Amino acid sequence: MGENITAAKPEPPLDVAIVGGGIIGVITALGLLHRGMRVTIYERAVKWPDIGAAFGFTAVARECMQRLDPSILEALGRVAHRSPAETIRYWDGFHPRTKQAAEDAETAVLFEVPEKHLAFWACLRTRFLLELAALIPQAGGVVQFGKQLVGYVDGLEEGNDKVVLSFADGTSAEADVVIGCDGVHSTTRKLLLGADPAAKASYSHKMVYRAFVPMSGAVTALGADKANVQCFHLGPDAHMVSFPVNNGAAYSISLFVHDPEDWPDVHNSEKPSTRAEVQQVLQGWGPHMIELLTLLPEQLSRWAIFDMADSPAPTYASSRVCVSGDAAHASSPFHGAGAGMGVEDALVLAELLARAGAGPAEGRPRQLAAALQAYSGVRMERTRWLMRSSRELGDINQWRYPPTGEDGAKIEAEFSRRARKIWDFNVNAMLHEASEGFEKQVGDL
Repeated sequence: MGENITAAKPEPPLDVAIVGGGIIGVITALGLLHRGMRVTIYERAVKWPDIGAAFGFTAVARECMQRLDPSILEALGRVAHRSPAETIRYWDGFHPRTKQAAEDAETAVLFEVPEKHLAFWACLRTRFLLELAALIPQAGGVVQFGKQLVGYVDGLEEGNDKVVLSFADGTSAEADVVIGCDGVHSTTRKLLLGADPAAKASYSHKMVYRAFVPMSGAVTALGADKANVQCFHLGPDAHMVSFPVNNGAAYSISLFVHDPEDWPDVHNSEKPSTRAEVQQVLQGWGPHMIELLTLLPEQLSRWAIFDMADSPAPTYASSRVCVSGDAAHASSPFHGAGAGMGVEDALVLAELLARAGAGPAEGRPRQLAAALQAYSGVRMERTRWLMRSSRELGDINQWRYPPTGEDGAKIEAEFSRRARKIWDFNVNAMLHEASEGFEKQVGDL
């Protein structure tokens, strides 16, 4: 008589909802898909956002991309510009009064740092986002556009197996866990933190004028050597970051300006501006800067920079819902590491959720809550430091930081001390700490 053997049913894959289809949301999704989870991205826009700004990723961020899913790093490699220079130079953009003086390293170069340390790969946000989006499986409804989150019900303590999300169009959805990657003005964060002041980002009193100009014009204004590498020009109450993008097809200019006033509309960070306004801001600066500004379009925008430095979030997770990237710890861009920190978040979440989702389905809800608490704990100190330091670095670059003033040697020392925290970082140690935090959280259940 044969035995009646019933094979154990495999546990269903973890079902993850990601709120926000920006760079970090998509990178997180790809890392989770790579680990066999079901993922749905809910993006409020009706198509992939068109964000014209440029940004870069450090070597640490790229290591995290490789660990999340090698195809992410491959996508970055297809669109990124890598500096051919061995150093990144920080120039005095204000004092030199002739081109000859501006080209004299003894008088115009404040300091330089080895490029290999931060090793930025620069790219256009939209191009990278579209490269990433092409990696998402077309079947299965992984991406749902036109979905503005308005609320969620966790219900872990009531024994609910799923988190229920509600959207502005009247629809709802369920997931085992929710990750808010919906940016600096995150709805997920507001729902998670409620009346806490950290629910809303604040104006950093810095704004930025951004534009892309012809590479040929940048070469004429700055010289070929200078135009083909990342440059920083420092001065009173303003500084400029510029570099080639699209594999040298265009030149990105970001002019950051101190603003002592309050931003008039927290719901709209973009205001119209003109080339004449920008030229007025840099009136009296050196000849390279003045010539470069003539390449700007007549009409452009200025953008307010909001961050969370004034009121950092007390936690990045509550029960089975968390926030990540700018939604958790929006920083000003002066370290150039905000997006990289979001990639670090994504790796921690991917590893912890893979562990939490490996056990029996009936124990998952509390395992997931433990994983998110461990994620929050391991990411808090580093990201809070970035928010504070980036604010201060903005003032350093604009000669508003009293300990450094416009002294190049002092600025270099301060920059190097801070930058080392970003590039001298042990990803293995971060993951080990996250694992230990998870085990402790599980042990406390």
